[in-house]
Amino acid sequence: MSLFACLVCAFAIAQAKPIVVPLWEGGAPGFESRRNEPEQAKDYWVKNIHNPSLTVFLPPKEKANGCAIIVAPGGGHRELVFDAEGRDAATYLNSIGVTVFVLKYRLAREEGSPYKVETHTRQDAYRAVRLVRSRAKEWDIDPNRVGMLGFSAGGEVVSLVAYASGDGDANAPDPIDRVNGKIDFQMLVYPGPLGIPDVIPANAPPAFLLVANDDKGAARVIFTLLQKYREANVPVEAHIYARGGHAFNMGLRTKLVTLKSWTQRLADWLGDSGFLKPPK
Repeated sequence: MSLFACLVCAFAIAQAKPIVVPLWEGGAPGFESRRNEPEQAKDYWVKNIHNPSLTVFLPPKEKANGCAIIVAPGGGHRELVFDAEGRDAATYLNSIGVTVFVLKYRLAREEGSPYKVETHTRQDAYRAVRLVRSRAKEWDIDPNRVGMLGFSAGGEVVSLVAYASGDGDANAPDPIDRVNGKIDFQMLVYPGPLGIPDVIPANAPPAFLLVANDDKGAARVIFTLLQKYREANVPVEAHIYARGGHAFNMGLRTKLVTLKSWTQRLADWLGDSGFLKPPK
């Protein structure tokens, strides 16, 4: 291979490498002194997250449609299943033209953690939405088509920001904090129960729900949420598979034919809902 070809190949690889963007340049508020502590990663998980961030996965330019999805991996708030519920999700969503941001949020149930789900994890989720919207032109996305996809505990992260107004602080010194943090749509895959209100508001984001019936805990969450959405007359679509248990991720490692193709149901819903169609 010629030197020129090698340089072109190296440049292409560099261009394809995901970008990591901290949610706060100076570190998370109140924990700035911990922003340089290294994360711990092994096998499928990432832990010790003190400088929450977004890993940006851009779709091929010829496929990009302006839709943006922030992915919250699961892991019980003790770890993040970053590859199977983050990177794999980004690869698939990129293939249908979606710009993806995988969220590394602070882990409230990790041993010795100083964080709380309802406070710091929610703060990370809102900041992620606001950061994505604030840089919409840079990433060539539509600020009115910003959604979240959450797996397991990541579904709880989504729920923490799905139902409130999300209004930014008009007087905030940081312009990102002035941006609205409410998501336009949500997708919950075998989610946990935290963050779901007693009553779904009429302005709740449209929802895509998916679970295996033999995942008893998450199935109860989906059944409850489905009924609440129906009572609120807010658009919702639910898929309940007979088997699969918990944490089948993107269906890449399961032997069940039904679960191997669940992501197509997600793509169908996104398309039918108009989120994959660029505005005129």
